[in-house]
Amino acid sequence: MDGVNLDQPEFYFKRELSLLQFQHRVLAQASDESAPLLERLRFLCISSANLDEFFQIRVAGLKHRAALESAAGNGNDITPEKYLEKISEEAHKLVEKQYQVLNTILIPELARHKIHLLRREKWDEKQGAWIKRFFTSELLPVLSPLGLDPAHPFPRVVNKSLNFIISLEGKDAFGRETRLAIVQAPRILPRLIQIPSAVDEDETYVFLSSIIHTHISDLFPGMNVTGYYQFRVTRDSDLFVDEEEVDDLMGAIKGELASRRLTDAVRLEVADTCTDEASRFLLGKFRLGDEDLYQVNGPVNLNRLMAIYDLVDRPELKYPPFTPGTTKRLRGNESLFEVLQKGDILLHHPFESFAPVINMLMQAAADPSVLAIKQTLYRTGAQSPLVDALVEAAKSGKEVTVVVELRARFDEAENINLASRLQEAGAHVVYGVVGYKTHAKMLLIVRREGRKIQRYIHLGTGNYHTGTARSYTDYGLMTCDRDIGEDVNKIFLQLTGLGKATKLKKLLQSPFTLEKSLLSMIAREAENARQGKPARIIVKVNALVESGIIRELYKASRAGVKIDLIVRSICRLRPGVAGISENITVRSIVGRFLEHSRIFYFQNDEDPRVFCASADWMDRNFFRRVEACFPIEDKALKKMLINDGLMTYLSDNTHAWTLQADGNYKQVRPGNQKPCDAQDSLLEKFAAEISSGQRFTRSR
Repeated sequence: MDGVNLDQPEFYFKRELSLLQFQHRVLAQASDESAPLLERLRFLCISSANLDEFFQIRVAGLKHRAALESAAGNGNDITPEKYLEKISEEAHKLVEKQYQVLNTILIPELARHKIHLLRREKWDEKQGAWIKRFFTSELLPVLSPLGLDPAHPFPRVVNKSLNFIISLEGKDAFGRETRLAIVQAPRILPRLIQIPSAVDEDETYVFLSSIIHTHISDLFPGMNVTGYYQFRVTRDSDLFVDEEEVDDLMGAIKGELASRRLTDAVRLEVADTCTDEASRFLLGKFRLGDEDLYQVNGPVNLNRLMAIYDLVDRPELKYPPFTPGTTKRLRGNESLFEVLQKGDILLHHPFESFAPVINMLMQAAADPSVLAIKQTLYRTGAQSPLVDALVEAAKSGKEVTVVVELRARFDEAENINLASRLQEAGAHVVYGVVGYKTHAKMLLIVRREGRKIQRYIHLGTGNYHTGTARSYTDYGLMTCDRDIGEDVNKIFLQLTGLGKATKLKKLLQSPFTLEKSLLSMIAREAENARQGKPARIIVKVNALVESGIIRELYKASRAGVKIDLIVRSICRLRPGVAGISENITVRSIVGRFLEHSRIFYFQNDEDPRVFCASADWMDRNFFRRVEACFPIEDKALKKMLINDGLMTYLSDNTHAWTLQADGNYKQVRPGNQKPCDAQDSLLEKFAAEISSGQRFTRSR
């Protein structure tokens, strides 16, 4: 049965189509009239950026796999080529929808609010005169047209850069007949240029491509420009480093990064006015087929429209600002260490401030009683106060050990820089374990208190990144629980030293115990259901892919376990299939914040077991990454996690999409019910508690 057969390779390929489905759900937010206008534009940009990454990683991987299988002569019915055709079909639909939303919904709506994205044919005389001066003074000096002839071969086109192919007639200054030329727009140039208020009272922007298009003849004096078309190529951006064959992982990754911009092409975008002749010429140069060509009615990189969101100062067209709260326990004169001695703290970002995590590390760096600090860093951002604190701790003589994941996709360069900075300060920096990405989010502080050594821990579902902590939903546990402290210390010993994995008391860890433990807990719920005991599973993850877990969930459903899954993007499981998954529901929430937290709830015969984790339910998280899954044991915190992190999302009827048995998603509508937006409900709840001083106060 389609969607239930978990055998490879068909099951593997459906993941990629599921990712495209998710981009459709993101794009739907751009058409949602209940959302502020500039936020809708932002969702359009996000869908475009996500699609870029999809081609850079997913499509590139499938193309490599197709080439390998073709060379090996494999005769599978389900082939990478067939799924590449299906992906191309679905991706073309998505791109067409993106530009339809831009041209027929967002641009007219922006214009009604006196924000104009003007195409060339709409410029008036005054605007045209200013644009001419701008081209002459700012653009002409930095543009270098490249005529194509035997002495001037086709140039190296950088990944996702803006370029133009120009057809010409006539002879140049040396009497040469030149038919084609390429103009590459330097990355330093803005893709949107604002016309000054002295020229236009409204907020008016023009595309860089339109300006160059209008004045392209200035680059080819004495010649006749017969055609001009923008294009952009997307390249394979997945790094390959054979970790077992390199002595210096950082050096190897640096070498790969240098070549990433000029790897194999996977997609070509051109203006929809581009001639067949020019398109086929470009396809040939980039070794692409017709299915890789995307003709677009607008700028070839929609993500650059994000500049409008930042440039336009119109608060009424954006989500209302909010101030994260800080629990009252953390606002007294006590140190964080004294607070944690009285009980655990569970932080829910972005509704609660990330500041306590920063303060925890800063206090540790300055505290003479702190002996050692150990932390994992996956994504932190370029200017991270956490890295600043680690540097200060190392300089002050504390034992600082940092596990930096150099292979965090698209953050490799930043992580290399912060690793070098930490090493220069005297910190011990390691890069994890060969063959396994370190994805666990852990902070361990070792403090001497009288005659004993006390460990303080932070464990999270998200990265140590102050920026994403304001836009991603995540949970973080702060504790000085002895068993958890010992477990985290053992994991750090695995990462920095050598030796076999030792048994942990409370934490579940990939690649050793997490998947086996989850399978056992799912099976226990199934047995409870068979015995007539209460049985329920609620899971919130970003992706559900791993076939062993899915099989066990199907078994539990057949046993009568009620299973609610909140899966943001990829989900291979099919709910509502007769005789297999009638007791399973799957929903995806797409709203103001990116849903990123991972929460696992097992009813366990009315003695609930609840966990948070850094891991999604994917093969890579279970078997090829180091992940940490931690229990929430405090009764009050457990109740809060269940209510806020799970039940609120199961009640959402405005930004939820439910997965159907046929693999398609259907948007949930409130109908006669009161509208419920999970994220807005949590914002209102935390704002009310901040206002009343009941539990939270306003964060500084």
